[in-house]
Amino acid sequence: MRPDELAAQVRERLPETVVARGEVTSVVDRQDLLAVLEELRDDPEIAFDLLSSVTATDWPRRSPRFWVSYELYSVEHHHRLRLKVGVGDQDPSVPSVTALYPTADWHEREVYDFYGIGFDGHPDLRRILLPEDWEGHPLRKTEELGGVDTRYRGAFVPPIDRRT
Repeated sequence: MRPDELAAQVRERLPETVVARGEVTSVVDRQDLLAVLEELRDDPEIAFDLLSSVTATDWPRRSPRFWVSYELYSVEHHHRLRLKVGVGDQDPSVPSVTALYPTADWHEREVYDFYGIGFDGHPDLRRILLPEDWEGHPLRKTEELGGVDTRYRGAFVPPIDRRT
């Protein structure tokens, strides 16, 4: 199925569906996420049976501040769909999709670790790459740009955003 055909089919359920650069993207409300994903997975016409990625973006001066993106793939039909959910900074959380797509387990933990977005109902939501005592979420645009104080061959190198 071509991207424009897929978009037309998905647009019947999700009116906020666009095709850009040959990729189909739909926007869904947070409270509808699980029902929409289940419908997209179980519909034999499109059969999005694989969740290949969960990630996020941070736009501090926009509303909503965060966008969580779900990359879906149909093994049977060989087409893709990006599903996006806007999340405000007052309550940065979405429902966990691990019950529908077990591969979301570590993807959601990584988004939590780096962006601080919670996943309600996740079976083990804790940091996955950073130490448990790490303060902050490094991929938020409000975090410092770079690293930790470093000694290199006897010279002190401060983080990139504190260099002169």
